[in-house]
Amino acid sequence: MTEPILQLKALCKSFGDTQIIRGVDLEVAPGERRALIGPNGAGKSTLFHLISGNLAASSGTVAFQGRDITGWSPQRVNRLGLARSFQITNIFPRLTVFENVRLAVMRQQPQPTAFWRRVERLPGLREATDRLLEQVRLHTRATGLAGELSYSEQRSLEIAMTVASDPRLILLDEPMAGMSSEETEYTLNLIREVTAGRALLIVEHDMDVVFKLADRISVLVYGEVIATGTPDEIRQHRGVREAYLGEEVAA
Repeated sequence: MTEPILQLKALCKSFGDTQIIRGVDLEVAPGERRALIGPNGAGKSTLFHLISGNLAASSGTVAFQGRDITGWSPQRVNRLGLARSFQITNIFPRLTVFENVRLAVMRQQPQPTAFWRRVERLPGLREATDRLLEQVRLHTRATGLAGELSYSEQRSLEIAMTVASDPRLILLDEPMAGMSSEETEYTLNLIREVTAGRALLIVEHDMDVVFKLADRISVLVYGEVIATGTPDEIRQHRGVREAYLGEEVAA
């Protein structure tokens, strides 16, 4: 049996007396596209923070590629091969599109940088940056300021920055939020392309996207996973219909 790339065991998070994550057990297989759904306030973003090191767990463990990473810093987690995006677009608006991606690529440079060394001379940096811009279809906007991109283009830029570290597992937090139907379809296809061969854990409220993209779906309600299954299984799960989808939507 293939070892899961991500494994959560009895993971809990409390803020004072308020328990947000209540003993979550979750496994994601290598190359799997897993969606995490649930109503607002279910704890989805908190769970992402625990996995990526932005929050410390109250109890339980997070294992990545068989290694216990509970309590690791976000930087250390990222270097191991786990990358994530955030609900709020996280880019440098006053830098060019090219410079944004180049900064992300530089984190993977094997040699240390020095303030007296011109960044343009780092071997392979421009080529790697150009490849990513081409992949997310932003090569024609490379010299423009990132802050002048459309909302969907900024999300594409953030996806490029997320995959710049060549991660084994990608966490995407509501990448389609606020998009039109046309922008959503574009971003859906982009995510399919950039996650090929990688594991994906995605939080998304657009159920059409979830059912098109995910191999399996886990449902988080009040900090607990109440169901995990294929899209068809989740559609038919009575508890999920009652807690989240609603009978009419599920039908």
